[in-house]
Amino acid sequence: MANMENKTPTAVKTRETSGFLMSIVRTLSSSADFEQREKEKTRIEKAFRESEKRLGELVTGNHQEVIKVLQAFSSMTKCIQDSRNKMRKIKDDLKSCKTLLHFKRDELKKLWKDGVEHKSVLHMLDQVEQVREIPDKMDSLLANKQYLKATDLIVGAVATLEGPLEGVDALRDLKLELISRKEKLHEVLIKELNHQVYEKSFELYINSRRRNISRTSPGNPISNPVGQEITDSLQVRDREISVDGKPADNIPIGVLIESLSILRRLPDAIETIKAEMEPELMNLVSKVSQQIVEHACQQGEPFTYQNQSSCLLEFLETIFAQFRCVAKLHQSILSHINRITSRGMPIRSVLMYDMKDVWSKIQAVLQVLLGEYLDVQNTISINQQSTSAFDEPSADIKHYFSKKRTTRPKKLSLFRFDASLHALSTNSYIEDNRHFDTSEYMREPGLIAGMAKHQFVCKPAANNITAIYKPLKVFIKEIETAMECPAGLQEFVNEFLQKAFLGQVYQRVSKSIDEATRGFDALRHVIDEKSRRDLGVPRPLLQSTVTVERNIQELRELMQDLPDCSEQFLNMICNVLGEYKDKCHAAYRDIVQHGSDEKRVISAMWAKDEDISRFLRSLPGWRTLQPGEGQELDRTVCSEEEMRALNSKESIILITNLSSDDNLIPQQEIITDITQMRTVANVHESLEWFAFGLRQFVSTLTNKSNQTPSDIPKVSEKILQSLSKLVQDFQDLAEICLLLLHLEVRVHCFYYLLPVAKQSNYAGPIDDLDPDSNVLKLNKDLTSMEEVLAQSLQPKKFKYIFESLGYLVASILINSIQYLKKINENGIKKMCRNILAIQQNLTNITLTREADLDRARHFYEQLYLQPDDILTLVAEKGTNFTHTEYSQLIQLYHRSHPNKKSYQAQDKHLQRLTEVWEKGQHENRD
Repeated sequence: MANMENKTPTAVKTRETSGFLMSIVRTLSSSADFEQREKEKTRIEKAFRESEKRLGELVTGNHQEVIKVLQAFSSMTKCIQDSRNKMRKIKDDLKSCKTLLHFKRDELKKLWKDGVEHKSVLHMLDQVEQVREIPDKMDSLLANKQYLKATDLIVGAVATLEGPLEGVDALRDLKLELISRKEKLHEVLIKELNHQVYEKSFELYINSRRRNISRTSPGNPISNPVGQEITDSLQVRDREISVDGKPADNIPIGVLIESLSILRRLPDAIETIKAEMEPELMNLVSKVSQQIVEHACQQGEPFTYQNQSSCLLEFLETIFAQFRCVAKLHQSILSHINRITSRGMPIRSVLMYDMKDVWSKIQAVLQVLLGEYLDVQNTISINQQSTSAFDEPSADIKHYFSKKRTTRPKKLSLFRFDASLHALSTNSYIEDNRHFDTSEYMREPGLIAGMAKHQFVCKPAANNITAIYKPLKVFIKEIETAMECPAGLQEFVNEFLQKAFLGQVYQRVSKSIDEATRGFDALRHVIDEKSRRDLGVPRPLLQSTVTVERNIQELRELMQDLPDCSEQFLNMICNVLGEYKDKCHAAYRDIVQHGSDEKRVISAMWAKDEDISRFLRSLPGWRTLQPGEGQELDRTVCSEEEMRALNSKESIILITNLSSDDNLIPQQEIITDITQMRTVANVHESLEWFAFGLRQFVSTLTNKSNQTPSDIPKVSEKILQSLSKLVQDFQDLAEICLLLLHLEVRVHCFYYLLPVAKQSNYAGPIDDLDPDSNVLKLNKDLTSMEEVLAQSLQPKKFKYIFESLGYLVASILINSIQYLKKINENGIKKMCRNILAIQQNLTNITLTREADLDRARHFYEQLYLQPDDILTLVAEKGTNFTHTEYSQLIQLYHRSHPNKKSYQAQDKHLQRLTEVWEKGQHENRD
């Protein structure tokens, strides 16, 4: 076709030339005019000459090419002629051969038949020879794990023995051997498939661990997570397979599936895979646990002293990584099976399985595993009052499990939380536990029997859920995503948490707190020095408070570890706090109440009085104790004059309430047991420390609820309000305790100083060198309180208790002058000795000179003067005391120096005092 296309332009050109010549001939012949013919002839001749000239120019310009063309044409003509001669000769020879063969046709036919027969025999001999070599080739191929070639080889060999060579008796034994090898090859392929699915990922895990151990020093954590290491190794393996196609240790799963398909044993293989899935998964669990234990023992200390939570976490994360690999490889198996079936090789659908079956088996194994490590059976038995519904399964479990456990005593709730926000009471837990069904956990005897080979990496306990919950939840989410439906394993975990674990936590916390708060002396026990240093607190705390705080901290940690149960744990916290608050208030009432009519000591009544409490909290001493933006307020919150005025107001309030009549303070209205004051101080420090920690916790919950997301779900506003109120209750009780101590010390001063004026004699004839007995008792009492409170309160709070006490004592003694009937010089000296004794004692306590007592001493020393001299000093130097105090001073003088005109003289002196006082007030205003 190409040659024809190449010749077409030449043919067209030839036809055009011929047509041109014919046109010339017709013109010359048709023209009758000679002249016309001559013109045409001339034109043609001219064209011919031009063509001739042009041709000569072309030949001259292309002389070498023309020569080459002519030579080539001559050579081609000669070759064509030679070929014609040879063809003619061959044709003649063939005719001769045909004639000769016609004469010997029978002999040639016989020879052809013999040749075909001999060729068949030779082919059969070759087949026999090849079949005899099959066993050796099979051994070599299987040794190199070239399963696809081995499968093709043995299937072809058996087909040959059952086909063309079926009648060869000499090959009967070989045939039986190859058929047997074919059956064994099916088993080898299944074994290799299981090895690739279940054992290869474990070998990768072992190698990755060894590499990490070589890269890290002993005791340091492995930097690369186990699951990521296995995933990376699998990806490297897949890349090696894709490049090489047949690595010795990494057989492509597609090769194994294709080999099983060629053997026509794929349905049997699928059935075997399904049957061996659970045992292989359990065997994988046992291998991982053994490896974890061996690695832990290599750290240089006994395994029992290892961080068992970290071992369990590493164990489960490794199991999860292994199971992910197993699921991925099963997905690959199913893909290859589907590829084979799509080529027209149907497999009975009843034998097929899918990824839901794989994930279901994985969940079943994990459920049994979790049941063991979470100690589900014992946890349930502890939390149930009646275990009759689980008696038989318990016997079965003991038969299968390798680890035997002694029966633990039942733990009963020690106090109830009926008033909880979530009605989280002991009875509800027990009732819920009755419905916790372990049949799902115990439905697979084969799995439970598989646990016999399993070596535990940590002690089984329900609390193990805290270390594994978050990674377990992530893995369950993966399962649900893969299955596109809720996971049964999640239901098992939820059942365990809601109906077993929460009850155990509740009972454990209840027992711990009940033991710490049980008995009358529960609030007397404080932590030891080591515990105090560990907590970083400056003063001793109540053991009960620390115990409650530790239980609260445990519940807070559980909220972090088990965020889905945070609301239940927060309800527990509220209930625990409410119960402990009631116990603290009850203990406080036992200290401050007296008598059967529930009367309280004076300081307790005043501390609860809203007006007095509000006034005391407004004083500078109290305000300096309160934090302001994280720092203490500066002590210079008011001037010295303002401080004295506020102290004066406090003293006036106390004096007005405690010394307004001739009655003394009953002993039962003060706290006489100094150890009780120590208890109150310990309660204050403990509850303030406790409330501070709780306030931080509430702040954390509030920030998480309103601002940033966290693992803990959003907390309801109702629970936050309840928790905040409980925290404020503890803070209020702590502040009440401090106010109580502040007031109690001052009430003690009234208790001992009022009898000094009302009962003692200051007009005796003998100069008594010793202070009044009540003053000595007061000093002893103050010293005892100082020793107790200095050990129990922080310095700033200790200072708050005793500061301005000198001013109060001075005010009490000055105000008590109205109760003195008479006084002489011996009495004045005795009163000054009383003041000096108190002043020295307070100075030792506060480490500052109590200058206010100098004022009281100076007040009584004025009794050495005559009333006129006193009034003269007032007029000349001004007032140092109030008008009432000067009046009482003059009245005592006249009571102590009676005469007939004492009443007139007293009135005269009081009148002059009023005049001098008014004159001084007028001058001060000017």
